[in-house]
Amino acid sequence: MSLNFTTIYNDALNRVLSGLSKDLSYHSLGHTLDVLKQSQRIASEEGIRDKKDLFLLKTAALYHDTGFLNSYSGHEEASCEIARKELPAFGLNEKQLETICGMIMATKIPQAPGNKLEEIICDADLDYLGRNDFFEIAATLFSEMKQRGYVHTEREWNQVQVKFLKAHHYFTSANQKARQPKKLQHLARIEQML
Repeated sequence: MSLNFTTIYNDALNRVLSGLSKDLSYHSLGHTLDVLKQSQRIASEEGIRDKKDLFLLKTAALYHDTGFLNSYSGHEEASCEIARKELPAFGLNEKQLETICGMIMATKIPQAPGNKLEEIICDADLDYLGRNDFFEIAATLFSEMKQRGYVHTEREWNQVQVKFLKAHHYFTSANQKARQPKKLQHLARIEQML
């Protein structure tokens, strides 16, 4: 069977990702599609041209948060389980699944990518930290975390954000250039709020 990303994409959207809880205001279908889009942008800017690598990157982006169907904590492992269960039907072999799961696991916080594709998906996953829509997207994560009892007040949330933004760094030169300066502006603004 030839590998066809469009078929995998349509199946994931219609069958797998459609099952995500509506309570997930941040880890939603919109986030998954944003990570897919940003993965492709960063890969292009980083000079990734190999079609097989791009296929695996896009598939990992699509499946990286599917674990939220089963588990909030440890969702990366659950995402790998789902990928290993679903993707062989589309002709993916064990080596390809290993590469995809390597990318999914690299997104676990604290991020620890081991190769260029893993660096790209890590940067795509947290791309919003250095964008103009940062506060809008961060509000959806605050809502999601508050609902689950991880944070209780806006001040507590801002303290979490400051700690997270200070610890985070982009791995690719594309995002270091395109997103890091704006991320530092967001950090300064949140620190002023505290």
